[in-house]
Amino acid sequence: MYRSRPNNKLEDDALRFLSSIDDDKSILYYDIVGSQAHSIMLHEMGHVTSSELKKILSALEEAKKNPAKVDTEGYEDIHEALEAFVIEHSGMDAGGKMHTARSRNDQVVLDIRMKIRDDINEICAALASLVQRLVERAKESKQVQMLMYTHLQQAQIGTFSHFLLSYAYGLMRDMERLYLAYHRINQSPLGACAIGGSSITIDRKRTAMLLGFDSIIKNSIDATSSRDAFIEYASTLAILISTLGRIAEDFIIWSTTEFGYIELAESYTSTSSAMPQKKNPDPLELTRSKAAIVTSNLMSMLGIVKALPSGYSRDLQDIKAPLLGASAITLHTIKIMDSVVRSLQINKERMLQAASISYAIGLDIAEQLVMQKKIPFRTAHRIVGALVNKASSKGNIPLVKLAVADVTSVLKAHKVDIKPDELMKIINEMTPEKSLEARKSLGSPNLLEQEEMIESLSQGISNYCTGIQKRTKMVKGSFDNLERTVNNYLRS
Repeated sequence: MYRSRPNNKLEDDALRFLSSIDDDKSILYYDIVGSQAHSIMLHEMGHVTSSELKKILSALEEAKKNPAKVDTEGYEDIHEALEAFVIEHSGMDAGGKMHTARSRNDQVVLDIRMKIRDDINEICAALASLVQRLVERAKESKQVQMLMYTHLQQAQIGTFSHFLLSYAYGLMRDMERLYLAYHRINQSPLGACAIGGSSITIDRKRTAMLLGFDSIIKNSIDATSSRDAFIEYASTLAILISTLGRIAEDFIIWSTTEFGYIELAESYTSTSSAMPQKKNPDPLELTRSKAAIVTSNLMSMLGIVKALPSGYSRDLQDIKAPLLGASAITLHTIKIMDSVVRSLQINKERMLQAASISYAIGLDIAEQLVMQKKIPFRTAHRIVGALVNKASSKGNIPLVKLAVADVTSVLKAHKVDIKPDELMKIINEMTPEKSLEARKSLGSPNLLEQEEMIESLSQGISNYCTGIQKRTKMVKGSFDNLERTVNNYLRS
């Protein structure tokens, strides 16, 4: 339909190579409402008569109600297919005017911005639910003692709640990044045309208002050829889903027989075709792979735009698939993780057992020596290290089971003025519970600190939920108003 200069039709293989129809199906709705707003504006500016507008809007409403009727066979993209549908149903005299003062260049980026705008709101809502779920499970496990790890080696005593809250804080930063990206997405490019605007009088602010945008993109070159807002969004998704991948990895490790800290619900595990005893954490494993896919989508987008000249180039068509794919994958992964967190079982006894026989109280003992005996930390560090060496050489016995002679030899080797029974008293008193009570620094797994974090996160989630609902309501209100305007013209 667009081939005014070339005399011959595209060969089938060239059409298949050029076509983005499969990727465009998710933006058909936005192409319809964008065309409605543009047509109304053209009428208000005197370029389309009432009768012509009514025919155009009637055809667009038919496409909206029955999108399957829009024939996509033989067209390069959904924009061409929709315009052909409108012309077929309204005639060339009316439908042929719909594309006045518009180009596919501003049209496609308009559609994607509206789609991503909705995706951000939906992803933020799902993310808020996941963070709330983590906080709820953290409330249940504030006193569930658990080992914390560095280098996957036992490090200090913590709580399961502390881990869950650490995930919640990471996801809240992801929420903040998404929330800020929305502002840069929610700007209208419509009316920038191909690259340099139009000599036909149009009202870009009117279409922006009808479609619920905060503002317009002022520079026409920038409006049609820049994709930095999309790349920022995809980057945010890659960071977000990498957070989910890290959570998944922890849960996979902790659900193994060797750890046994948590048990995944059967409804979120798979089995083996050969080994009947297996309960595999497949959704979590796929979460890790989805993180890689979303990251590779971002890399594809960066590779496409990195050296393009100013103005629209067809390369930008290939931004669509990785961008929309990253949205869909991330949303689905968040929802799966929400369900996994909701349904997992916490094995408190197993966590406490592991913490009780661990050398992870080593730092706590060293710090007690610093505070009670006023010795340098490095000296205390060496004493506790020597004690652990003694215990591990005796079959990895707990420090409390060391003999007085062992403690005496360590103190003698380090030439400190501490009596063996004084050090034994510190060791015997340093239980997992005492370890957590002794931790006073801000942000530690101390019970009071956890309660403060839970309260802070709960308030933060509430604030974001209010903002998300407001944005969603504003977009819906604009589309409802557009629908009323369309219906008024159709009834006139």
